[in-house]
Amino acid sequence: MESHNFPIGELARRTGLTVKAIRFYSDTGIVVPACRTPAGYRLYGTDAVARLALVRTLRELGLDLPTIRRVVVDREVSMAQVAAAHAEALDVQIRTLRLRRSMLTAAARRGSTPEELDLMHRLATLSDAERRRLVDDFLATVFDGLDTHPVLAGVMRSLTPELPDDPSAEQIQAWAELAELLQDTAFRTRLHAMAEDLAGQDARTGPLLVLAEEVRRLAGPALDEGVAPTDPGAGPVVTALVTQYARSTDRPDDPGLRRRLAAHLEDMNDPRRDDYLRLLAVVNAWPAPESLAPVLEWSVRALTASAP
Repeated sequence: MESHNFPIGELARRTGLTVKAIRFYSDTGIVVPACRTPAGYRLYGTDAVARLALVRTLRELGLDLPTIRRVVVDREVSMAQVAAAHAEALDVQIRTLRLRRSMLTAAARRGSTPEELDLMHRLATLSDAERRRLVDDFLATVFDGLDTHPVLAGVMRSLTPELPDDPSAEQIQAWAELAELLQDTAFRTRLHAMAEDLAGQDARTGPLLVLAEEVRRLAGPALDEGVAPTDPGAGPVVTALVTQYARSTDRPDDPGLRRRLAAHLEDMNDPRRDDYLRLLAVVNAWPAPESLAPVLEWSVRALTASAP
């Protein structure tokens, strides 16, 4: 009916679109006039208001005109199919934006050079397969020939980063930093030496001594109580550490063994080790680990004082 037909200006007012935009949609067949005035001006029915409102919504959501035409005019695909596909595409865009934000945030915090930012970006944007190859190569180097060891197999699993499918900005940033450590040749060599030392301990005396945890368990309370490494109160802790180390290595407790243990703990006290475990916890969404540096430093000083 004539009373329900609107000229293009009124249609623009009702839909919030410009006259130019409506004319474009009309010329492309997305919305068609219901009739024309004797002077040839287009008039649009009430259905045009609803259709243009839908078109405007779809455009604001980022759909292109060919897709809109397939949904609104040609009915080739359902709205549900288009919505699902577009949501998936938005997920990719959101992940990309998160990545960019995390890279820029990390660069700002670290005062990165353009070259460092480029490296960080390339590490963070590795594909799942590329990321897995990097991790596998790192673990293969660290546990070369030791991956079937009954204890080290579990240690290897505990050192494996697994970035989730939908990582947070913090996880992306942590992965980028962790990926740099994975490629640090000196760090790989240091960890491999630690793994060989553990593998060389004598399993016949019982469970292998995992030094990091034993040092934390034995030296931690003394450190918390304020016992100095050179105090007499440090003696029982040193004795307990050396006794277990001597048993697991099948060597006698003597100054040489104590110096060897002190040197080993000093090697373990590598800032990169704490960095690796901290970043690993972020990537894997694990609780933040407690730094071993204080108890390692205390133990090294106590052992050195006991074996001049």
